[in-house]
Amino acid sequence: MNHLATVLLTIALVVICATLTAVAAGVLARLDGATLSRTLIQAAVTFAAVLTLAAVISTALTAL
Repeated sequence: MNHLATVLLTIALVVICATLTAVAAGVLARLDGATLSRTLIQAAVTFAAVLTLAAVISTALTAL
C-alpha cells in the first residue's frame, strides 16, 4: 500500500473518531440539561481535545 494512502486513511479515521466523540459529548451535555450554546462549546472542546491527543500520540510514535 502506498505510504500517502496510509497517511490519508489514518487522518480520515482520526477525524471520524473525533467527530463521533464530539457528537457523543454534545448529546450527553444536552441530556444533562445544558443550553444549546453550551452544548456546542462542549462538543467543540471535545473535538479539539481528541485531535490534540492524536497529534501528541503521532509525535511520540515518530520520535521512536
